[in-house]
Amino acid sequence: MKVALVTGASRGLGAVMATTLAKDGWAVAVNYANDSASANQVVARIEAHGGRAFAARFSVIDSAALRPGLEAIARQLGPVDLIVNNATGPQPEMPIMEQSWQTYLDQLEFFVKAPLELLQLVLPDWRARKSGRIVNIGSEVAELGNPYFGNYASAKGAMLSMTRSWAKELGPEGITVNLVAPGWIPVERHVDASQASRDHYLERTPLGHFGKPEDIADMVAFLASDKADFITGQRFAVNGGRTLT
Repeated sequence: MKVALVTGASRGLGAVMATTLAKDGWAVAVNYANDSASANQVVARIEAHGGRAFAARFSVIDSAALRPGLEAIARQLGPVDLIVNNATGPQPEMPIMEQSWQTYLDQLEFFVKAPLELLQLVLPDWRARKSGRIVNIGSEVAELGNPYFGNYASAKGAMLSMTRSWAKELGPEGITVNLVAPGWIPVERHVDASQASRDHYLERTPLGHFGKPEDIADMVAFLASDKADFITGQRFAVNGGRTLT
C-alpha cells in the first residue's frame, strides 16, 4: 500500500483530500500542527471505512520537526510516496502600504519553504526507487490577482513556478510534480463570509456556483493515480471557469 502525506489535513480541503485518497487505496498521513481532535476524527473516518491512516503532528514550517515527522510516518505506515502540499496559515488581507516584507515571507514559508524542505528529505529515497509524486495546492489568485492580497498571491505564484521547475528536473527520474489551483471553495474558515462577497465572486464565475471540497480532492486523487503517469509540470484550475487559459 502506497503512503500519502497530506499537509494541513485536519479540516477543510485537506481533510477531504485525505479521505478521498484513502478511498483510492492510499495509506494516509493526516498532517496537522495543533488541532489533534479534528485530525483524529479524520483518521477515525478513514479507518471506519477500512483504510489506514495516522495523525502526524508537526508544523511544516518548523524545519527541525520535518525529519522526525517523516520518520514517525514511516514507522506507522511506511515511507512516503506522495506529498500533497496543502498546509496554510493565516491569510491577512491589507493595503500595500500596510504590507511588510515579513507578510510576504510568512506566506512563502508555507508555499515554498515547507514543500522544498519536505522534498529534500524524501528525494534520496524517491531517486533510489525512481518514483514519487508531488501535488501542490495553489490558487487562482496567482493568475487573477486580488486587491490587498499581494502577499498570498505572490507566494502562490512562486509555488506554480517552483512546480514547473521541479517537474523538469525530476521528470527523468520518474518523479511527477503538478499543481491544483482551486477557486474559492467554501469550507469551515469561510463561515463568516458575507453574502455580498459570495455574490461578487459568483458573478465572475462562468459556471455560476461554488465548487465543493470533493472537486479539488478528486483532481488530487487523479494526479496521484496511475492514470496520471504521463502528466507532470501542469497547473489544473478547478474554479468553475474563472481562469480560461
